[in-house]
This record gives sequence, structure tokens and C-alpha cells, in this order.
Amino acid sequence: MRYSTLFFDLDDTLYPADSGLWPVMLERISLYMHEKLGLSWQEIPSLRKHLNQTYGTSLRGLKQLYQIDEHDYLQFVHDVPLSNFIQPNRYLRKIIESYPQRKFIFTNADSDHAARVIKVLELEGCFEKIIDIHTISPYCKPLTPAYQLAMQAAGESDPRKCVLIDDTLINVAKARRLGFYAIRVGEDDSPAQYDACIPRLSEILSVLPKEEEQV
Repeated sequence: MRYSTLFFDLDDTLYPADSGLWPVMLERISLYMHEKLGLSWQEIPSLRKHLNQTYGTSLRGLKQLYQIDEHDYLQFVHDVPLSNFIQPNRYLRKIIESYPQRKFIFTNADSDHAARVIKVLELEGCFEKIIDIHTISPYCKPLTPAYQLAMQAAGESDPRKCVLIDDTLINVAKARRLGFYAIRVGEDDSPAQYDACIPRLSEILSVLPKEEEQV
């Protein structure tokens, strides 16, 4: 078996990016910055861009610059009725279960949000562990130590045996440079940055054959 460990991103990867869930959570990030930090609506977009480019996530940047309580932030941002946006996908469950490799969620969100998403999608039991923002603290994807900490949490020492499935270009690009097999879920607009691309996770079999199909 070529790969032994599969890392799945959560938001906009386990469920379709057009679900509308992620934009709502992005709006709640801005709302948090406005209500909790007193920032004006005019300055928030440029500040959020700066935070993501400089620190990897808004959360990590806000902790550095404003010393926010990350638990309060995460609870606020993820306070969204998930079932209004995402639904169970039994076909996807069968596909994920068909892979014999160890499977992990690897997300910049927290485990509470990840568990809620997994429950709504009815994917409980498909993943050995949730590797969340607390596990990889003080880092986050796409920072190199975050991938190293994720591998450590998974008990894997060789990145060449790892697969990352993620919708964010910078995340898969970094994984590929580190030696992972990198699969992007989304638009195939930067093929040099990853090893394979699929529009939706349900098509993963086309780029990652099951064990008995691997050469």
C-alpha cells in the first residue's frame, strides 16, 4: 500500500463548497470583529485579508494582535444551524469507509465544530481522530509546523505516506512541498500546486484508488 494515512480537511471539503455554510461563518468572523473588538465595518475586510496572509487564519492573527479568547471566538463563529446548509451523504460515507488507510480530520477549526459537521453529515466513525486547531496550536495550516504536529498526532513519521485532501490552494501546495500526496477539492486552476484535483470529495476514487487498485 503506497499511502498509510489520509488527512481530510473539514469545511468546504467534506461538504460541497456551494453549500453556503462557509460564507455564513466568514460573515460571523466579521461580526465578531465588529461587535467584540469594536472595529468598523470599513476596516474589517482589509484587516481580515492581512490576518490571513500574515498569520494563516483570522483567529491566529486576532490572538496575536488583540489577545482574544479563542474559545469565545470559535463558539461565536461556529454558532450556525448546520442542517440548514449541509445534509447527510451516505454515498460519501461508503467511499470513505472503503479506504483501508487510517483516516483523520485535519482542520483549522476546533473539534466541537468538526464533530457537529461530522454528525450532520452522518460520517460518525469514519475518522480515527479530529486533529484541530488546538492540536496544532500555536500554528495552523498552511504553516509547516502544523503539518508536522498533525503527523505526530496521527503517529506518522513519513510525509510520503500521507495524503492531504483540502479545498484551500495554499494548504495543498504546502503539503505537496512537504512530501504529501496533495489532492485539491475545488477548481482545477493551479495544477502545478497539487498532485490531483476533484470538484467534489465524492469523486476521490478517480484520483486515489483503493488499496486493491493501487499499483
